[in-house]
Amino acid sequence: MKNTVLSMLEQSEDFVSGEYLSNVLGVSRTAVWKSIKKLREEGYEIKSVTNRGYMLVKKPDLLSAEEISDGLDVSFVGKQIEVLKTVDSTNNEIKRRAAAGAESGLLIAAERQTGGKGRIGRIWQSDEGKGVYFTFLLRPDMPPNEVAEITLAAGYGVCAAVREYTGLDARIKWPNDIVVGSRKLCGILTEMTAQIEKVEYVAVGIGINVNHKEFSEELKDKATSLYIETGHGINRNDFLRAVISELDKVAEQFLKGFTEEHRSKFKELCVTLNRKVTSVRGGKTIEGIAVDITDEGDLIVRDSSGSLININSGEVVVQGIY
Repeated sequence: MKNTVLSMLEQSEDFVSGEYLSNVLGVSRTAVWKSIKKLREEGYEIKSVTNRGYMLVKKPDLLSAEEISDGLDVSFVGKQIEVLKTVDSTNNEIKRRAAAGAESGLLIAAERQTGGKGRIGRIWQSDEGKGVYFTFLLRPDMPPNEVAEITLAAGYGVCAAVREYTGLDARIKWPNDIVVGSRKLCGILTEMTAQIEKVEYVAVGIGINVNHKEFSEELKDKATSLYIETGHGINRNDFLRAVISELDKVAEQFLKGFTEEHRSKFKELCVTLNRKVTSVRGGKTIEGIAVDITDEGDLIVRDSSGSLININSGEVVVQGIY
């Protein structure tokens, strides 16, 4: 009932009487008041005037499953959405849910992660109320060696959403980062549980810096946010809805089978290609020009001798970017 009361207040530009709310909802005035009290406790600023009722003055900057889902039409990603206040990491939570039988399409977001993870065991800074941190679950009917492209697909989906929603020239840094200029805006962490020939589930975790106004000394030259790049705050619920919509489109393409047309779209936005890159593999440093990406998602690098080397893991430093 609390969410219904909120919806009715949102739809009105004037006061809504408690009597009207109780009549429409078929509950007592006391029940309406309890809903108002809960909303205020959650940070909603609601003005009340005797004989006039209630008016929503200001909404808190909180992620809301109801607001994110409002108007969202998806087939795969975000069929079910949950928002948690605090979690160790959304990837860990999705993996727990998957092990308990959760269905494909579940998406879990969190206001705060106490143990957010990046690639290669790094910590992901998860400031409460500033970013969007979420993981979605897929159960693709495919062998494990075909799963790598979901990271590329997710990267393209996030990049497309950022470009459409903000107008920023967001680009993809292979394999799993989104950058604006030379600084990181978003990271993606894909984890998989599989048998020898079949994938059980894939957890795709995404962290996007949204309303961060500054970063730590260690990160300030490497990280950026939508706020820093646009100069204004972003409604996180609206933005996340836009991101999920794009992710749903690319998930459908991924599940049906990526084509060269899909890969070419990714490559067009990939800032890594045609640049000098450096990678360390097995204690050996590989340097060269990134020239292509394989169907399996590997980065192809041409070294100084002209040899082509496939890179499928590890850290890749791109000239001019962190």
